[in-house]
Amino acid sequence: MLSFFKDYKIFAIVFGVVSMVIVTIIYSKLNVDKPLQVYQPSMVNAELVDSTIQDQRKYHKIADFSLINQNGKVVTQDDYKDKIYVADFFFTTCQTICPIMTSNMADVQKEIMDDDEVMLLSHSVTPEIDDVAQLKRYALEKGVNDSKWNLVTGDKKQIYELARKSYLAVKGYGDGGPFDMIHTENFMLIDKKKQIRGFYDGTKTDDIDRLLNDIKILKKEYQK
Repeated sequence: MLSFFKDYKIFAIVFGVVSMVIVTIIYSKLNVDKPLQVYQPSMVNAELVDSTIQDQRKYHKIADFSLINQNGKVVTQDDYKDKIYVADFFFTTCQTICPIMTSNMADVQKEIMDDDEVMLLSHSVTPEIDDVAQLKRYALEKGVNDSKWNLVTGDKKQIYELARKSYLAVKGYGDGGPFDMIHTENFMLIDKKKQIRGFYDGTKTDDIDRLLNDIKILKKEYQK
């Protein structure tokens, strides 16, 4: 009788361990393969969204654009066609969160350097200061690779509308003029259909790790 209970105890332990391993594998598989959310304006903090689209619940995409990068080259949506990309908003004279964001974006650049499917796009919120020469100096200082990462300037109204009507990433700032804005620490992950698939705090290492993992998840969508 004691031998029976001893054998049963061993069986129960082995069965329990095997069951836990199987459950962990299944959970991990389901978690990794779960599609990323497609973000709509109605899902985002209203402070970051233009009032004309705050109630929009579907069909949101990044609008077409035409801006100038650190090399004086015109950059449009065609440069990001069939690409996954990470976007953010910054300005070169910022002394608070921008240096951290830029450093973390540089870390993302290192991870995607050999991946032709992924690019980066940083928009200046002070285009009147950040001309091509200023962006070029900043790019050289921060280790920007021209083939992977565009720092763009241009028409302030267009940047403002991209920020609040497309990327849903900045707060309006009426006291400084109709198109002045307060940028946030957000990085946005954009898919090949020009949809927002994730928001990340560009000042936090944990969020950068999550972003890199989400890029891998998103890439799998295009391998099916």
